[in-house]
Amino acid sequence: MEEEARIQLPAEPPRGMHNGKLDDKGRLKLPVQFQEYLSSFPEKKLFVTSIDRSTAQIYPIAIWRENEQLLKDFKTDPKIAKTVAFNANDLGADAEMDNQGRVLINAELRRELDMDGQALRVFSERGRIKVLTEVVYQAQKLAAAKLAAESAEKMEMEGLL
Repeated sequence: MEEEARIQLPAEPPRGMHNGKLDDKGRLKLPVQFQEYLSSFPEKKLFVTSIDRSTAQIYPIAIWRENEQLLKDFKTDPKIAKTVAFNANDLGADAEMDNQGRVLINAELRRELDMDGQALRVFSERGRIKVLTEVVYQAQKLAAAKLAAESAEKMEMEGLL
């Protein structure tokens, strides 16, 4: 909860899982709701990367700067922060959304995650946009399905309506 309060989002992030695909130049065409969300930030610069080397993340630069500060100041386990920072920089690149709502996914990131030529899933999480390949999406869906009833019951006991 505390992490989410670090930055005030200029607009509500979109909800739901959306389909996507890269064009022949490696650009992801974002659904309109995502375009509106990213356009609400004062700075149009984005940072496109992967912090876990399995999913891609598209960060508005203001949110990524908050992450950079967190990684710099993280004293609990500096090795973890260093690993996340390395992965982000190794696979990341600055980008901007073009006037048609497309964001370039850099070639190194596309290769690492095997994104070319396959269906992608796009959703918003904690102010960033996550991009999953179909393989990763199906694995996460299967894992979530196995825990669905138990997880829902526990969250309802915590107040989820």
